[in-house]
Amino acid sequence: MTGFLNAVCFSAIFAWCASQTGNTIQLSISIGRLLDKQPDHSFRISDRLALTSLLSFVLGGFVGRVGERVGYSARIWLVCGTLLQALLTAGAAIAIWKSHMPWYAPPGSGPMWTSTLAFLGYGFMSASMGLQGVMAKRLNTQFSTSVVLTSVWCELISEPRLFHLRRAVVERDHKLLTIFCMLLGGFSGRCVLDDVGPSITLGIAAGLRLVISGWWLLIPKKTEGKFNGENDDGFRK
Repeated sequence: MTGFLNAVCFSAIFAWCASQTGNTIQLSISIGRLLDKQPDHSFRISDRLALTSLLSFVLGGFVGRVGERVGYSARIWLVCGTLLQALLTAGAAIAIWKSHMPWYAPPGSGPMWTSTLAFLGYGFMSASMGLQGVMAKRLNTQFSTSVVLTSVWCELISEPRLFHLRRAVVERDHKLLTIFCMLLGGFSGRCVLDDVGPSITLGIAAGLRLVISGWWLLIPKKTEGKFNGENDDGFRK
């Protein structure tokens, strides 16, 4: 889902809805421009998009803290949290559809999403990724880094058993699978985007998240060991 949604927004505005490192640095640079010999007081479209994404992502992350009330590994929270991600993605699809903004930014051009509705859609996308990131992180699995891959790449390269190719290494193999899925998501998102446009692509993403929401109901309860430090075992009913 991370690669799928990022393919949509990057194709139009050269920015990510999930990775907030770039957005944070971009905002710091925009503040630094005020100290130039000839200060630049303009708040550019790219800066506005970065601020929108960052604030929306943080807001979505704070919504994810609702899991503290019911338990981050509780089945009801996993279902409802993923369903909320689907609703946010559906909201993004509607907003982008109503904005009638171009989905593709030609080389040498600036961001294409400049209307209020386009900003709203971008905010919904970022909020859904913030919620996804918090939920994934608190599950505390090898797949917890579902938003950015920098740490996964570092952990993979530093893995002591990286070149033990004749046997399975769970930590290494899960990291490789995470990277592959991110690449597959970005590739799939771009291919779909080229055929049907951003609104339908986001609608497909919302449908996929709806399927994932129901999928949590099919995952069997863990019978041995404790899950994420909880007092009970596995997924709680």
